[in-house]
Amino acid sequence: MPFDAIKRRLTQTIDTHATVNPWIVAIAVMSATFMEVLDTTVVNVCLPHIAGNLSVSTDEATWALTSYLVANAIILPMTGWLANQFGRKRLLMLSVLGFTIASFCCGFAPNLPFLIVCRIVQGATGGGLQPLSQAILMEVFPPNQRGKAMAFWALGIVVAPMLGPVLGGWITDNYSWRWIFYINIPIGLFALVMTQLYVFDPPYIGRKSGGVDYWGMGLLVLGIGSLQILLDKGQEEDWFESHFIVVLTVLAIVGILGLIWRELKTDHPIIDLHVFRNRTYATGVFLMTILGFVLYGSTVLLPLLMQTLMGYPALQAGIATMPRGLASFIAMPLVGMMIAKVDPRKMLVSGLLIAAYSLYLFSHLNLNAGFWDFAVPMVIQGGSLGLMFIPLTTITNDPIPKEEMGNATSIFNLMRNIGASIGIAITNTLLERHSQIHTNSLGAHITAYNAAAVNMMDNMKHSVMMNTGDAAFAAKQSTAMMFALVQQQATMMGFNDDFRFMMYMFLAMVPLVLLMKRPTKQGGEVAVH
Repeated sequence: MPFDAIKRRLTQTIDTHATVNPWIVAIAVMSATFMEVLDTTVVNVCLPHIAGNLSVSTDEATWALTSYLVANAIILPMTGWLANQFGRKRLLMLSVLGFTIASFCCGFAPNLPFLIVCRIVQGATGGGLQPLSQAILMEVFPPNQRGKAMAFWALGIVVAPMLGPVLGGWITDNYSWRWIFYINIPIGLFALVMTQLYVFDPPYIGRKSGGVDYWGMGLLVLGIGSLQILLDKGQEEDWFESHFIVVLTVLAIVGILGLIWRELKTDHPIIDLHVFRNRTYATGVFLMTILGFVLYGSTVLLPLLMQTLMGYPALQAGIATMPRGLASFIAMPLVGMMIAKVDPRKMLVSGLLIAAYSLYLFSHLNLNAGFWDFAVPMVIQGGSLGLMFIPLTTITNDPIPKEEMGNATSIFNLMRNIGASIGIAITNTLLERHSQIHTNSLGAHITAYNAAAVNMMDNMKHSVMMNTGDAAFAAKQSTAMMFALVQQQATMMGFNDDFRFMMYMFLAMVPLVLLMKRPTKQGGEVAVH
């Protein structure tokens, strides 16, 4: 093709892209991304229904969740490279199409192996949607409106996981677990049409010369895949007491270290790690990993606390956590409008401190807590997420050139997901271990020399005796009731320890913000480097 024709075609593409309202592009890319992020949590509450319908145990049914997360984590860091190989628009459309077809097949699944295969395809095709949508939004919006763009993006990334348990519980209770997959079909078709009409590739997206990094691909699959399975199954297998977990740990370490060495040495890496030379980006990725840890860790803990200790049904527990999502939904657009006028680093520090305060409130809950004892700290935490998520995303990606944005957003989203997996694994493990410690500590005080304990046991024994008339049964029953009470208090203390641990993590993040540079401005706009 002659040079003039190539130049004319590029000019037409840029002009066409420039005439599209960026908010239409935002709706196009975020409709599919919201659907994909929702699927990471929407399945959790219906696992018992899937197990019963497919005649498998609940533990076996969890592979429907694990397989999705593993495939998703493997594809995430490859997205920038894949976009250069196939074109960003083509990759986005293939991802949406594959995710939609896989969703239909998941709903149709006649048995667990078929469902797991479909979930692997669903995770693999959906893995690229988060970094692709973020890169596209950072590109189509002018620099001074990127805060608003990231606010819109954050609504999908942060609010969707909070809505997942509520939506999944409602659909499962009123229809069938299969409909949590079928509802993706119209959304996917809408996203496909919108992407075809309004999303265009920039001129710098194109296939790069050079070979394919097959070693990098293999090490990525080995390292990230083993790590994701390790984190998802560790607590269930009692961690390093299990030979399976030990093998996964060795494979994860070998795979990740080998991947880092390979990608730093090869001329054509599948993941360009040289982006970490930028101090602001490297610090931002680390902070986002910790944010993912706390966000998803607390998202899992709160419904679990309500169901195990407060007696909430699954759906009611999901609804009771809604104040956090509603607060985030309100706060994020407001933060997006303010971020061009206020130093985003100050907003980030404010968000960290406010979030730490909300976790402090959670760490002082007790078994007499009512709805408002949960709602107030949830509203505070939901508002703080806007102050953290949007400034952090904006600051981190500000120094990245547009042609490197796909690779940078892929790593950014991967580390958030890994942080989430680590957060869920560690908080659940700490809860189990600390509950056991507190059970032993409290139980040590239930002796014949403790007047309060003896008096309570006598009252329990008398109450049972009045109903049954059997003294031996009353003695055994009162002992069991006392032990159950000790376990309840110990578990509550375990939850408090978890929230306190996450509070300290947020406080420890505050000094790291000083390592990040403020987004540079020229003419009132954030400059593109």
